[in-house]
Amino acid sequence: MNLGLFIAKRISLQAERTFSKLIVRIAIVGIMLGLGVMILSVAIVKGFKSEIREKVRGFNGDIQFVKYDLNSSFENSPFTLPNSNLNKAKSLNGVMHVVPFANKPGIIKANSEVEGVILKGIDHTYDWNYFKNILIAGKTIDFSDSINASKQIIISDVLAKRLNLKVGDDFLMYFVQESLRKRKFDIVGIYNTGVEEVDKTYVIGDMALIRKLNNWADDEVGGYEVRVNDFSKLDQFTYTLSDFLPPEIKTVNVKDNYPIIFDWLSLLDVNAQVILFLMLIVAVINMISALLIMILERTNMIGLLKALGETNWGIRKIFLYNALYLVGIGMLLGNVFGIGLGVLQQQTHFFTLDEASYYMKFIPVQLEFADILMINAGTLLICLLVLLIPSLLVTRISPVKAIAFK
Repeated sequence: MNLGLFIAKRISLQAERTFSKLIVRIAIVGIMLGLGVMILSVAIVKGFKSEIREKVRGFNGDIQFVKYDLNSSFENSPFTLPNSNLNKAKSLNGVMHVVPFANKPGIIKANSEVEGVILKGIDHTYDWNYFKNILIAGKTIDFSDSINASKQIIISDVLAKRLNLKVGDDFLMYFVQESLRKRKFDIVGIYNTGVEEVDKTYVIGDMALIRKLNNWADDEVGGYEVRVNDFSKLDQFTYTLSDFLPPEIKTVNVKDNYPIIFDWLSLLDVNAQVILFLMLIVAVINMISALLIMILERTNMIGLLKALGETNWGIRKIFLYNALYLVGIGMLLGNVFGIGLGVLQQQTHFFTLDEASYYMKFIPVQLEFADILMINAGTLLICLLVLLIPSLLVTRISPVKAIAFK
């Protein structure tokens, strides 16, 4: 029988000393809360980053091809991309789709209200998968009838409320150019991304109308949107795709288009690291305090074991086994607390947010097994390594003085 393990079981939670039992329970609760908060912190940060990233990239694509010029307006400079270059970009491994678009600023006048917007023009090749998820009313543009398609438009929920519009209503949009032009649009859908920079700015319409307003050729576009399957390799795709383009065309990724949002997401990583560090410190301090008190309360036992010939390391192992047992209980409860609360939030969206400030209505949670495993392993390893230090107190206890100690 392992003597150290046997004694450790005897002095664990079944111990009769009230004070040490209280300290042990406090240590367990500290580990439980620390581990649970660490799991939730990582899951929430990942959830935030994933949700917001998907909102922005879903609307604008991951990478855009635009003309390389000094144009700093919202309206794109037209260009024609040869089919050979376009096919190379589409055939690149990891590229999901490449679709054309064009932007044109306009002014909406409806119900005595005026709003400046950007008309984003698309065509029948556009991938509606993302838009179908954010449509809160109506439907997408039907390109089967080119004449009706040019009259259809999708606006955001923000604009709809400001202008007091709904699906089925119509309005006039004015385009400021050499001669002021106006067009009448019918609202077929209302979307909501939750990203204010997008919702208050863009309406979606037919790119053929923009070509007609700007007197572009049928093969001219304002740009191309590219969607890739691995966002972590965005920079690599950006550089690789630029090799397939003529010198006058450049690649711009979504991080460049929305630097404020992605800088904010980067700061979330720092916040998560700080929380992990603080929670780990709390758990370690609790365990060190508990172990020191257990050692001091059992000074007589330590002296007796030394007198019987037990080595310092053998006695230290008794308390390390006990600490491992307590850490294990705390980690088990911490996992139940952290994962349980995370799953509850995933299923119910119980904890809500102000969408205007956080781009979403609820706290997003993304639990991943690899993250949970790494947090558990790191917590266990660091706790045990740090607990080696207070266990050195055993070596400083004299058998004679310990046995005589009352």
